[in-house]
Amino acid sequence: MAKAKKVVPESKQALDALKYEIAAELGLPVGKSMSNASANVEFATELGAIPQYSMKEDYWGHIASRDAGAVGGAITSRLIRKAEEMMFNL
Repeated sequence: MAKAKKVVPESKQALDALKYEIAAELGLPVGKSMSNASANVEFATELGAIPQYSMKEDYWGHIASRDAGAVGGAITSRLIRKAEEMMFNL
């Protein structure tokens, strides 16, 4: 299966910024805030449960599916709200 072509490739950076902003608001230890992550992640890294090399800015492997879904839902909600605001201002 071919990889889907993005309609607006430039949107990736803006969506990533929004993703990390919402994750920070929800208190999720991802991205640059990994250095402030819980001791469990640090301990798991030391034991090898989470490989040290995988601890990079975009690592989400330790986040529960429910929390990752909450981030996605919040992104969708904000994008819809923004679109509605733009429509009302026409």
